[in-house]
Amino acid sequence: MIAKRAARRRISHDVRKIRQQDRAISTRRELIAAARRIFARDGFEMARLEDIAAAAGKTRGAFYANFRDKEDVFFALFEESLRREKRHVGEQLSEAESEDERIEILARYMLSLIRDRPRMLLALEFKLYAIRHPKKTKRLADLHAALCLSCVEANVEKFIPWFSCLPPKQKRTQTAQVGALLDGIALNLMFDSRGLTKELILRHLRSALRIALEQR
Repeated sequence: MIAKRAARRRISHDVRKIRQQDRAISTRRELIAAARRIFARDGFEMARLEDIAAAAGKTRGAFYANFRDKEDVFFALFEESLRREKRHVGEQLSEAESEDERIEILARYMLSLIRDRPRMLLALEFKLYAIRHPKKTKRLADLHAALCLSCVEANVEKFIPWFSCLPPKQKRTQTAQVGALLDGIALNLMFDSRGLTKELILRHLRSALRIALEQR
């Protein structure tokens, strides 16, 4: 009898623990979704933690239980997007049968990023925020580069096998070149959409990818 009661208590404890974990995961997801809405509405620098928590129906304490600050929630949002896209693009690359086909897949993926106005606007605002706060610039740039590199390594190494052999500094340099291209095109597209057609952007992206292939 005592053993049965002890077993029931263990089961009850395990069930409560699982439920708590599920609630914690759900709360984190809701805060990330709310941050995406608030960042899009107010911009990164003007967004307030209180507004993010309120938009998710959570308290300020719940926010700090999951994130240190809005920089932390930005990286969580950024990482979530990269993880989802990494899986999708990786599958497409693995099915490609030629170099030209892989170039086209990556060029069109990059085009989809450039044309995602809320995402690119947030990314640009975040970089401007880091530049305006010099004491944070290096730390935020390092974190951003590490996340971008993790995505590149997962996808591009299938496309450019020698990339994995490059020293870390050169990997970061080449990843930054792609980021600069995306930021530059996206900024000018948002400023004057008539100046850059879809085919012109794709042509530039294809050329940049071909140049990357030659940088062995």
